[in-house]
Amino acid sequence: MIKTILIGLLLLMAKVSLGQEKSNLSNVEIFSSKAGTLIEKEFLDIGQINKTTEIKILKITDMISGDSIKSMRITSEIPGSYSTETKIAQLDSDEIDGLIKSILIIKDNVLNTNAENYTEITFKSRSGFEAGCYWSKNEWKTYLQIEKYDRKSMVWFRGDEFEMFFELLNKAKVKM
Repeated sequence: MIKTILIGLLLLMAKVSLGQEKSNLSNVEIFSSKAGTLIEKEFLDIGQINKTTEIKILKITDMISGDSIKSMRITSEIPGSYSTETKIAQLDSDEIDGLIKSILIIKDNVLNTNAENYTEITFKSRSGFEAGCYWSKNEWKTYLQIEKYDRKSMVWFRGDEFEMFFELLNKAKVKM
């Protein structure tokens, strides 16, 4: 009897802990994956940061209900051994303000300073996209990581590309 109760409690605890697992999907990914919908995807070009990385606005409409949602989409073409892979990040409209504020803080308060130790500063979206900078070898290096846990999806900024990224974010926000 005690074994049965213990097994039942263990199963219940396992179910509760698995049920609390956090989703790494953006709101637009959840919206577009609903069953029983007729989905229209419209892409609005915002601009390119460099030869391989571009920003677009994605508007998804459920043509049955008329509901729609927008997100910012960052794509980067990553050269591989045999072909080029496209890495894609989705940022929900409610995440863009936080990203813009983060980039502004990095531009105004971080990049013009010197750190004493190795330092990392990062913004992360709910889908795993990351933007930030780190201090190494006496300089700040700025970057994007398009996909979580994928080092191949890193985009390193050179010259004025970080500033261009900031300008494109503001342009995208206006179009949201």
